[in-house]
Order: sequence, then C-alpha cells, then structure tokens
Amino acid sequence: MNVAHAADLAFAAASPPGGSGGSSALLTQVAFFAAIFAIFYFLLIRPQQKQKRDREQMLTALKKGDRIVTTGGLHGTVTGMSDHTVTVRVADQVKLEFDRSAVGRILVESMADKDA
Repeated sequence: MNVAHAADLAFAAASPPGGSGGSSALLTQVAFFAAIFAIFYFLLIRPQQKQKRDREQMLTALKKGDRIVTTGGLHGTVTGMSDHTVTVRVADQVKLEFDRSAVGRILVESMADKDA
C-alpha cells in the first residue's frame, strides 16, 4: 500500500466536520427558532390580539349619549346607531354619520365635568 492510498483512506474514514455533534447542533437550532418565535409571540402577536379584543369590546359597549372621539379627532355625542354606522351630534343642530370603525375612543366623564 502506498502512502497516497493510505492518506486517502484516512481522510475517508475521518468523521465530517461537526459530525459527532450533529444532533446537538440541530437541537440548538430548534431551540434558537423556538426562542425567536416566543419573542415574536409575546412582543408582537399577543399584544395586538389583546388590543383588537379591547377595541371590539369598546365598540360593542357604545351606546346613545356616550361622548366619543373619532379617529379623525372629532368630538361629539352619540345620538343614534345602526349595525355599521353611528350618528354623532357635534354641535347644536349638526349631526354627522360615521362608520362604527371611525370611533377612536369613548370619553369618560368625570364628576367635575357633570357639575360644570
């Protein structure tokens, strides 16, 4: 057997790079991707779902007489509602009709506002 042939045999018998730690490398990668998914879930997906749920609850709790602010910044009082629209009184004898999704928030009146 010549030296070149022995070197080829030794090279072929050697394990591939990282061959003995293949399963641990795969486990490390899976753990890394699981950690990335967990971070995305808790920082992006879950808060967005909670915000959406809170908004839907706010829109279903909307009733006549509520003071609201639209997403455009218009303040007014709800005077009428249908399944998809809200009628808002913004001044004396001025009523505007908006899509329900245009309601940005419901204003909470304090006792000081009612006395004034």
